Amino acid sequence: MFDSLTEKFSGVFKSLSGRGRITEANISDAMREVRKALLEADVNYHVVKQFCKDVTQAALGAEVIKSLHPGQMMVKIVSDELTRLMGPVDSSIYYVSPGPTVLMLAGLQGCGKTTTAGKLGKYLASKGKKPLLVADDLQRPAAVEQLRVLGEQLGIEVYTEETKDAVRVARNAVKHAKQNGFDVVVLDTAGRLHIDEDMMAEIEQVTKAVTPHQIYLVCDAMTGQDAVNSAKAFNERLELDGVILTKLDGDARGGAALSVKAVTGKPIKFIGVGEKLDKLEEFHPDRMASRILGMGDVVTLVEKAQEHFEAEDAAKLQKKMAKGTFGFDDFLKQMNAVKKMGGIKDMLKMLPGMGSQLKDVDLDGQELRQMEAMVHSMTLKERRDPELIDASRRRRVAAGAGVTPNDVASLVKTFKRSRDMIKAISGGGFGGIGNLMRGGLNMEDMTNAMQSGRKIKQRSKRKRVIKRKGKNKRR
Repeated sequence: MFDSLTEKFSGVFKSLSGRGRITEANISDAMREVRKALLEADVNYHVVKQFCKDVTQAALGAEVIKSLHPGQMMVKIVSDELTRLMGPVDSSIYYVSPGPTVLMLAGLQGCGKTTTAGKLGKYLASKGKKPLLVADDLQRPAAVEQLRVLGEQLGIEVYTEETKDAVRVARNAVKHAKQNGFDVVVLDTAGRLHIDEDMMAEIEQVTKAVTPHQIYLVCDAMTGQDAVNSAKAFNERLELDGVILTKLDGDARGGAALSVKAVTGKPIKFIGVGEKLDKLEEFHPDRMASRILGMGDVVTLVEKAQEHFEAEDAAKLQKKMAKGTFGFDDFLKQMNAVKKMGGIKDMLKMLPGMGSQLKDVDLDGQELRQMEAMVHSMTLKERRDPELIDASRRRRVAAGAGVTPNDVASLVKTFKRSRDMIKAISGGGFGGIGNLMRGGLNMEDMTNAMQSGRKIKQRSKRKRVIKRKGKNKRR
């Protein structure tokens, strides 16, 4: 997400990195590029104008910290302003007692409302709630059936009726929820291809009938300014409580995310970052600002790790690293765990500086399956000690896995680099993998770990240079 915007911002900060200090002239040059980048990202013109003004004022009034270069200082200022622009954090759902709490989803047709209703149901269930999904989109063909199927997949009840009366369905659904002990009602309402009077009249009638406690507008982030304009129109008629941005994983620009809060005054509650039903995240402006600026999102990465890694397993891994017994089976286990967290590439993008390096890299399930095939073609001794894998063994493993010897050599190199990095992390800045899984991670720890990784890389590079020089002398 936001790849093009991240690239443009990186260029701006690089241009400032060679300057000795921040001046009005180089800030003006930087803001010209920032303004251009934001407009190209389809951010609202008035939002861009105010944002650039705020950044300029903050930069000129900032006391430059001696330890920071102008480029680094501007990253901090822009990050703070982006956070303020998209904030504050407000991903909480306010539950009423006695229940049920009624949440209504509104939006245009095709924005992902029905899928979002399913995702929201799964999110609520994970928080210990008993949600009821209501199929109240009676205009779009198959919308009712779509929600019913999603409910079956999630094990969540879906309320439906054979009628075209949306008000009746909503009213009866709330009554059903009260009688059967449901905590939350999620109303999936009808959308249109554009905002029209019939659509707004129907949703207003539903609102009057059930008086939802919160109304969330579902917006397709990929539509950019159109999403913001529809959000403004809906807010004028319904008085929204928040926005859910969908398809953010496919949005390389970011215009909607950066504009919608400023234009409507309503917080972004959640973001959809994939098609799967677990791909709904709480929205955190500071984390999003960090992603946009190419600084990763370590906090979200740790939260995902805590969900999928057991602290006990992490402690065992740390002990193996300390003893030097970390092998290919352990490596494969970690790769599969990362896959469950959302995919290797998505996870690596959350590490500082990795987003730009992975721009043209394709890390998919096929690559992981090839890894598994190669590891399973190795003997037990080879899995435990990759140093045993010489040229003849590479050919045997390759034949067994249906790959080339070069693929096997590449896997061994990848494993060794990963092992070195994990060793640097577990013995260096992170204070142990177990600490990472418990959330004991801060930016100082991350810096130390990254420096450890760089030192390992530099040492191996120096060894290669010395080796090459020795060969040249012998010649």
